[in-house]
Amino acid sequence: MDRYGKVRIYLRRPGQKKIRLHGTPWAPDFMRAYADALEGVVVAEPARMDEVGPGTWRALCVAYFASSEFARYDVMTRKRRRSSLEATFAEKPDPKGRATYAEFPVHRMTSAAIRLLRDRKADTPEGANNRLKAIRAVFKWANKPDVQAASHDPSKAVQRIQNVTDGHHTWTEAEVNRFIDKHPIGTKAYLALCLLLYGGGRRSDVVLFGPPHIHVENGEKWLTYTQHKGRNKNPMKIQVPILPELDAAIGSTALGAETFLVTSFGKPFTSNGFGNKMKEWCVEAGLPHCSSHGLRKAGATLAAESGATVNQMMAIFGWRTSDMAELYTRKAEQKRLAGKGMSHIKFVRSAIQPDDHHKIGLDFQE
Repeated sequence: MDRYGKVRIYLRRPGQKKIRLHGTPWAPDFMRAYADALEGVVVAEPARMDEVGPGTWRALCVAYFASSEFARYDVMTRKRRRSSLEATFAEKPDPKGRATYAEFPVHRMTSAAIRLLRDRKADTPEGANNRLKAIRAVFKWANKPDVQAASHDPSKAVQRIQNVTDGHHTWTEAEVNRFIDKHPIGTKAYLALCLLLYGGGRRSDVVLFGPPHIHVENGEKWLTYTQHKGRNKNPMKIQVPILPELDAAIGSTALGAETFLVTSFGKPFTSNGFGNKMKEWCVEAGLPHCSSHGLRKAGATLAAESGATVNQMMAIFGWRTSDMAELYTRKAEQKRLAGKGMSHIKFVRSAIQPDDHHKIGLDFQE
């Protein structure tokens, strides 16, 4: 109890800063905050309703944070989405004005207003698209029949920013071999590489892979798991055969009891912790530009170039739509067709001689 007679509740754990827990003990919001705190996630104190104007963008977001829809996301997704939305509160529709989006009336929110919020982060297209995705989620929830917190959805007409980059660097065969030269079979790094390359999962899945996920069917080993992404809202079960390369890596490495990969303390990796460790192993191999996600992309590229169909790739990598699979297969098809077609671009050697370049308009000079 503080000096004003107000009860304050904290989670205290050895070696960790105390974390304040807001809300009424045992209430759903309080228990969600408690679960977040156990994961080390500090959630900002919810805005008091007397500080949130009714019918405003901020009020709508605060209601969304308290909804069961928002609670279904995992801890890190809630943290990222809350942060993305709260960052919009301080944005100003008019940079020269005083008004902010926090008090912007929801009924006046237009596609242009949301496009402006998106474009405020246009210098980082992925960040802009993540902000748009979060805003869309709010309006999708607000327009549900059992919620009716908004009468329209202006976010539908706003498109994602097309990113001209390919994102994370896709590993080449030479880079994979260089990594293996530094981290041979039997090392934890080699097992991590094989899990990412041959397991089909994201790093959030790889850190959970372990002996319980292996089963034998008709003499063949299979890796079976529920995809981490979307597991709370729309779980997706993945089953992939364990290739000989991955089987050999598992059999040659010291494993954890529940997960294949463990830290130096014998604990399972977190997704971010594993990403950092993978980056460390890449740097040791002289590959500072490589990452765990780029290795998953290498697996998808190899599958596409080897003739995997769109549906096969969706099954391997857990994609719910064909967009990503078609992207990889289009690239593979372009490479295949170009490889066969380039042989048709040729001249009869005797028809063009360097000494005759002045006659036919070709320049052989450097």
